[in-house]
Amino acid sequence: MSQPPQVVPVTRHIDQASVLAYADAARDPNPLHTDAEYALTTPFGRPIAHGMLVLALVSEAMAGAFRQRWAEGGTLSVRWRSPAMHPVTVTARATLKGAKDGIATYDVTCEDEAGTTLLTGTASAPFEDASA
Repeated sequence: MSQPPQVVPVTRHIDQASVLAYADAARDPNPLHTDAEYALTTPFGRPIAHGMLVLALVSEAMAGAFRQRWAEGGTLSVRWRSPAMHPVTVTARATLKGAKDGIATYDVTCEDEAGTTLLTGTASAPFEDASA
């Protein structure tokens, strides 16, 4: 029986250019993310990165460990804890929580460079062949 893989943390810098590129690709023109003047009128007081842009780092880390198995059978369940105020450097981490019946489950987090938790949750993926 194989062991679940270690998931290597992923760190990325999110700036206005990456937020604008994501907004365009996702067709998400929400001014909270893209318009500094508008964002000043919100409770955040400045633009924030899209939650999915932050969550993508968790998926990148899991894909690095599980490859095709992540794409074919990976699952995520998360809660956003704090907004990502860009520019910001975000690190996604996954810590093995357990493994049963060929499925590995990890506690996942994303934090900014100040240590603020941006999201928490779990990720699961198959880690061995059914024929093994």
